[in-house]
Amino acid sequence: MAEQPRQVNFTIVPADAPDTPRTYANFCGVSHTPFDFTLTFCEVQPLSERDVQAAQDEHVIRAPVRARVVVPVQIVASLAAALQEQLRAYNDAQAAGGHLKGPVH
Repeated sequence: MAEQPRQVNFTIVPADAPDTPRTYANFCGVSHTPFDFTLTFCEVQPLSERDVQAAQDEHVIRAPVRARVVVPVQIVASLAAALQEQLRAYNDAQAAGGHLKGPVH
C-alpha cells in the first residue's frame, strides 16, 4: 500500500543577522513575464533645476536602482494581500491617533 504524503504546517520567519543591511527605496517599478514578476526598487532624490530641465526635454527621470526582486507568479497574490493588510493596519493606527508599536505580522 502506498504511503500518503504527510502535510506539515509551518511558519517561515526571516532569520535576520544583526548586520543585515536595509535598503531605502521610494519608487517601485513592476514588470512581468509569463513566469514571474520583477519589482525594481529605486531611490528618487529631489530634482535640481538642471534635472527638471532635462526631464522636460526627455520626459525621463533616471533613478538609481537599489534592488531588483524577482518573484514567481504563484506568490504575487499573497504578496499583494500582505501589503494590503499591512496598509490597513497602518491606516487603522493612524486613524486612532497612535503609531504602530512594532511590526505587524
